Amino acid sequence: MAGQTERSEAAVANLRLLCESKVPGRYELEVIDAAERPDVAAEERILATPTVVRLAPLPQRRVIGDLSDHARTAAALGLPDSYVLPSERR
Repeated sequence: MAGQTERSEAAVANLRLLCESKVPGRYELEVIDAAERPDVAAEERILATPTVVRLAPLPQRRVIGDLSDHARTAAALGLPDSYVLPSERR
């Protein structure tokens, strides 16, 4: 994140919902504000915000944006299909 913007807050909310739906209780989420911690952003090579970096399991994956397309975000982060979000049910 870079400051408390609507887009950043939406990304965090979307990510929490997605993780709780796909891997409940089996994830760790750390939010770093790039404006407050530019050293971390530079070290992680964060060029755009909001950016999600999945560190484990390898390989590392990155997703940029508000994460509102849950199916696409889950696929990009390599999350399992075993849980289905209510918004994905038909």
